[in-house]
Amino acid sequence: MTAPDSFPPTRAEGLRRLTAFVPHAGRAYAEGRNADHGAGNHAAVSQLSPYLRYRLITEAEVVAAVLAVHKPAAAEKYVQEVLWRTYWKGWLELRPAAWTRFVTERDAARDGAGGGLLKALGAAEGGTTGIDGFDDWARELVATGYLHNHARMWFASIWIFTLRLPWTLGADFFLRHLIDADPASNTLSWRWVAGLQTVGKTYLATADNIARYTGGRFAPTGLATRAEALTEPPLGKAAALADLPVPALGRALLLITPDDMSAETLSSSEFAAVVVARGDDRGDWPWGDAARKFITAAADDAARRAGAAFGVAATTIDTLDAAAIAAAARAASVTTVVAVEAPIGPVADALARCDAALAADGIRLVRRRREWDATLWPLATKGYFAFRERTPELLARGLLTA
Repeated sequence: MTAPDSFPPTRAEGLRRLTAFVPHAGRAYAEGRNADHGAGNHAAVSQLSPYLRYRLITEAEVVAAVLAVHKPAAAEKYVQEVLWRTYWKGWLELRPAAWTRFVTERDAARDGAGGGLLKALGAAEGGTTGIDGFDDWARELVATGYLHNHARMWFASIWIFTLRLPWTLGADFFLRHLIDADPASNTLSWRWVAGLQTVGKTYLATADNIARYTGGRFAPTGLATRAEALTEPPLGKAAALADLPVPALGRALLLITPDDMSAETLSSSEFAAVVVARGDDRGDWPWGDAARKFITAAADDAARRAGAAFGVAATTIDTLDAAAIAAAARAASVTTVVAVEAPIGPVADALARCDAALAADGIRLVRRRREWDATLWPLATKGYFAFRERTPELLARGLLTA
């Protein structure tokens, strides 16, 4: 199987892959995107997800590159896949309780796992259930840090409806091994398969569908024939996206987090120095070794690029530690730290904790929201199709920039 380092963690590699994929983002992608040809053979899809996840390249860059070559109708399937990622982030941003509930239920499921469940989890995660395809995907995920999107759906469906394992622990398994582990896309996709996201609508993996889209490589038997939706208490209505004040900055320290590592695509500002953090302040994120390895190297790359782009010194720190950030601000003789807003998840949580600690030290933390997020996140108030109806006009008018 392909090793985890098959995704070189640099912006240059993300841009190279984007350039190579763009000619195939139209009809070829639309016709081939559902086929999973196995580890190391995912050429029909872009494999840009790790680079988009940590914003080594931005969604706006990807969509602009694709639409510069293909007409919107020809590239619709690929552009919509990029927009799905933004929709998930916006949906979770407006309903943060979904993330809190997932973490709480996951931790409770972990703590309450008895002998029988632990044995079943071990078989599922170790790829020893005896289910054709499922076991292969479990091993591929652990070995490579990546799975084709269609395989992720099949895997989640079998986990929930055939093996009857807690969905939160399946989502956690993905978070611990995917290089592109994303709080919004991962959590909400598992919720969708389970019938929680679109209430009552589930996704059932079938042997025929798996055989068709794996070229006959897998033909599992014994799969669930019904997918009865899971239930939960209502999450409540979507909240409004919080306003971000835009104060006068002056000279500031630029703080780069793993949620947004292409600072040179920001509108120009006067930064006195740059500091790049590799993880949260509690040492429990990134969740897995593959993502941690990717982020560590990507942070070094981000520091080099930002330092060169802004003509200032750039350093890295292991975690979003308020004391280390304050020290970097004092070394740069500034009292303002600027960071791109992080979506709901561990980075946003860590920034919130830093905010209070920095304020106590006389340093203000200012978050900047990218125009892409500011434009699209507020549209995620309903289902994806309502969201999708709003995007063509924005794309045509060139309003979706970085």
